[in-house]
Amino acid sequence: MNRDFTRRGFLAGAMAAGAVMGLSACGGSSASDAGSMRSGTDSSDGGAAYDGPLVALTFWNGFTGGDGAYMKSLVSEFNSEKSNINVTMQTMQWQDFYNKLPTSVTAGKAPDIAVMHLDYVGTMAARHAIQPLDDVAKALGLSEEDFAKAPWSAGVYHDVRYSIPLDVHPMGLFYNKRLMAKAGLDPEQPPLTLDTYMNALDKLKSKGIKGHWASPFQFTGGMSVYSLVSQFGGSFFSEDSSKAIWHEDAGIEAMNWWMKLVTKDYSPSKVSQDADFVAFQNDKCAFNWNGIWSINTLKENKKVDWGLAKLPKIGKRNSVWANSHQFTIPSQRSVDQNKQQAAKVFINWISKKSLEWAKGGQIPARNSVRNSGDFKSLTSQSILATQIDDVVFPPTVPGISDAIGEFYKAVNDIMLGGRDVSQVLRSSADRANKILEQNMRKYQ
Repeated sequence: MNRDFTRRGFLAGAMAAGAVMGLSACGGSSASDAGSMRSGTDSSDGGAAYDGPLVALTFWNGFTGGDGAYMKSLVSEFNSEKSNINVTMQTMQWQDFYNKLPTSVTAGKAPDIAVMHLDYVGTMAARHAIQPLDDVAKALGLSEEDFAKAPWSAGVYHDVRYSIPLDVHPMGLFYNKRLMAKAGLDPEQPPLTLDTYMNALDKLKSKGIKGHWASPFQFTGGMSVYSLVSQFGGSFFSEDSSKAIWHEDAGIEAMNWWMKLVTKDYSPSKVSQDADFVAFQNDKCAFNWNGIWSINTLKENKKVDWGLAKLPKIGKRNSVWANSHQFTIPSQRSVDQNKQQAAKVFINWISKKSLEWAKGGQIPARNSVRNSGDFKSLTSQSILATQIDDVVFPPTVPGISDAIGEFYKAVNDIMLGGRDVSQVLRSSADRANKILEQNMRKYQ
């Protein structure tokens, strides 16, 4: 996943959340309409093998960036191995994907396989746009022991599994070795605690270097503050996911620390979108908290002398923003048992082969792949994989992305408007709570 793809994809996804749910309010595409589609789970025997006649499968995803080439290569390899299954991959912008999937189900034209971000699994499950996959997990003998805990748990909605995790893509600390050396810092020892981080920023500042450009935008500022809320001991939502609570003490502390980067002159004010990453590559910014998808971009830029580490522990505990791509099987108006079985074979095969996918800037969710020597040879990805138990995912709740979008708006308002941290966070949580209430009624 390259950086531009991910930023655009998630921003578009945030916009699409409202559009996807809005479809249910328009004639001809309600949740009950989608619910009339058959899941086909009653006739499945899992995904271990397929010995039937030749079937052609369609596979939808939003891999429009550099990672798309890696997935395309995997699909080609699968097709070359399976004489009786042919998969055609259709790639589109994530916004289009989240808009089109429910309507394709209602129209009886759904793809056979789809990959989506974990924060949309609840929405699509509630709209009956995707099928339960407990039978797949059972037949293949898959359980939490086979996957990282967080992405595995994220595929469950109302105690039913609707997705199989493919990967995890977290943030990390990218550090500019050239600037660290200029400030008298050891370029091979990135600061990973609050004290060492602030000391490094002070030394960089003494040399006229703004060490950490604090972005006001979701990419990467909002995701950074998201990480910090958890680091300072907070949560985004109540235990039952009915209330947004990022306005509480931990959220205020996290936002104030982020703002301090600007007020203490460690960062320019009002950093424009992506300027932090550009400055990092131009030797003007020493530290950049960014996503794993930035690895390949930096590898291609031979002018940058950079290193990578897990996100620093600024608060009380190690926590890091992350998301996950999850395999799903869309609901069908008319169930073709051969296609259903072949789709499960494909999902299982890709999961086992996710080392190649990792090269595109991902961490395999499957433990056997992540723990392999071949994955560990991917040095950068392996470094960020040490955070696999520290990732912070939103709950699997319909429309959760709409609610979280209010948090990202709050970060932007505070950073660009100079508004009161406590007041803005509380107002954004109040708006998010109204969204959560509306969704509870819509999807009950």
